[in-house]
Amino acid sequence: MIDIAHVFSPEGPLAAAVPQYRARAQQIEMASRIEAALQARGVIALEAGTGTGKTFAYLVAAMCSGGKTIVSTGTKALQDQLYHRDIPAVRAALGLPISVALLKGRANYVCHYHLARALSEARLASRETAGHLRQIARFAEVDDSGDRMALKTVPEDAPAWAYAVSTRDNCLGGDCPNHRDCFVLKARKRALEADLVVINHHLFFADVWLRDEGAGELLPAANAVIFDEAHQLPQTASLFFGESLTTGMLAELARDVRQEAAEAAGDFLELSRAAAELEAAARALRPLFQPTQQRLPALRALEQPGSREALGQTEQALARLEALLALQAERSEGLKNCHQRCRECAERLVRWLGPKALTPGPSPQEGGHPEGHERDALPPRDAAPDEGLIRWLELTPHAVLLHATPLNVGERFARQVEEGARAWVFTSATLSVRGDFRHFLAELGLEGADTGYWESPFDYPNQALLYVPQAMPDPNAPDYTRACVEAAWPLLKASGGRAFLLFTSLRAMNEAHGLIRERMAAEAVHYPLLLQGDKSRTELLAEFRALGNAVLLGSQSFWEGVDVAGEALSLVVIDRLPFQPPDDPVLAARVDALKRAGRNAFFDYQLPHAVIALKQGAGRLIRRESDRGVLMICDNRLVDKPYGRRIWQALPPMRRSRSLAEAEAFFAQAPELTQAV
Repeated sequence: MIDIAHVFSPEGPLAAAVPQYRARAQQIEMASRIEAALQARGVIALEAGTGTGKTFAYLVAAMCSGGKTIVSTGTKALQDQLYHRDIPAVRAALGLPISVALLKGRANYVCHYHLARALSEARLASRETAGHLRQIARFAEVDDSGDRMALKTVPEDAPAWAYAVSTRDNCLGGDCPNHRDCFVLKARKRALEADLVVINHHLFFADVWLRDEGAGELLPAANAVIFDEAHQLPQTASLFFGESLTTGMLAELARDVRQEAAEAAGDFLELSRAAAELEAAARALRPLFQPTQQRLPALRALEQPGSREALGQTEQALARLEALLALQAERSEGLKNCHQRCRECAERLVRWLGPKALTPGPSPQEGGHPEGHERDALPPRDAAPDEGLIRWLELTPHAVLLHATPLNVGERFARQVEEGARAWVFTSATLSVRGDFRHFLAELGLEGADTGYWESPFDYPNQALLYVPQAMPDPNAPDYTRACVEAAWPLLKASGGRAFLLFTSLRAMNEAHGLIRERMAAEAVHYPLLLQGDKSRTELLAEFRALGNAVLLGSQSFWEGVDVAGEALSLVVIDRLPFQPPDDPVLAARVDALKRAGRNAFFDYQLPHAVIALKQGAGRLIRRESDRGVLMICDNRLVDKPYGRRIWQALPPMRRSRSLAEAEAFFAQAPELTQAV
């Protein structure tokens, strides 16, 4: 058995093999706790501050355990970093013959069947899409993995990928003519044979969902599961333990029906007409809602003028298409798949609308018209949703998403932990509120699990300053974002750019972007200005690092999982405390449930959630022992409200100030000499 303490010691294999490695007591303690949990098949949640080296801690423990381990991450970026950089470094240092596999969701792999069908389709959105598809086809001929991340010449957000991959809905499975060459199946085979498998949280829950539905499984059996970025698990679990129906899914179904009908049922024109009717019904939903609306409870959504009628028409269009597909499904595997998807979409819509089921009419075989399958009426306003589910509607600029989200995912997740005779390790830099894990454990039903907490080894009092400006308006004031920009502008000049501005909403982010552009033009001060959404996150971060003096404005996707070390980032501005909007339907339902249970929803749920989110945003600032910078939080509630103390005490122990002059002076101070990590 390998001595964990020796592995991490200054004389150990990591120090000998990894450049600039430094032994840390916190890292050794963390690895030892994980090793004990793996041996005992225990459940443990561990928070380790930035710089602790948690990745090496759990990788060493996993590799030395002798069992098969699944490591799950919150992002594909960390997944790739683990597989391509961290795991090879630790494996080489330990000299162990560990086999490793990388496994992602099917939408990350090229699908031979759908790619070939797209290339044969005469109507594509643009020449660029056609060109990208040809590049993907050449890539699929020579690459063994089929992983879209390996093809750098086609942007990760290019529309062509939608035509070149499969989804759970449209995969033909064993009936696919390209089944033997399937990249997804090859990746799963490698995972079955590997000692260490790297996945992401979405794939883990997709596997749970499939097993619960009795539809097989995606992941191999393992002795242990280690979740990095575990703070994301409650939200991801809510997605997979609930269900959704989107206008995008309906449009994709209609498109696939037309394509399959053209190939296998060209003599049955009713099918294509029914698909067009479904697409039109789905397209008519979004204009019924205000452009600024984002999330609505189901009952309020159904009160919008025309929404009941439009959803009823969508339901009828699905019923008509389903009946026609039933007549033609045997003509091809593709049509059979479309029939199954159509039936599932219809069932989801019925469940979302309420408990009343479809009123069946005579089938086409009995001489009836498919349109006979329709509701008597949509459910009344006071129709009760399924117990334990929150029905709500989400709006994007071009789509409508109908969600049914569990009120609580803890019971179902705890069942996974209890049923599996294996170790479970949950780790992140942000799981607790000052070492109190109750919020995280309660969300996943893990009350009673072992815990461990280590603060960052960084010298925060000397490396960082927490600045809260004075005389800021109320965060709900209409001019609040303008006030944030005005307060941040002197620091942007003092830092010479080199800043992240993080916002709790896209609206505030876009408003601030326009205000900063105006201020730069007025004062003839020009820093490269980058905005979330203009390019992919990967491209924006690469550009930010390369420029060295850029200002990047981002919303939720830049609050976590972003690592910019060195002088390129010296200022992080956060516009307001990240409390969830009080009118969010999921939050409102959970708050009501907590109140009914006699608990304080604010202190037991809303405040811990905001603290963990704020710790993620604040964590962007100091990534290495040589980093220095200012964290500016514009929200005066951090100082003025009684609960503010609990929030800032949960942040790293930075020096605190409300003086603009002191914050500006921080950038003029000569950094102390520190050793590189």
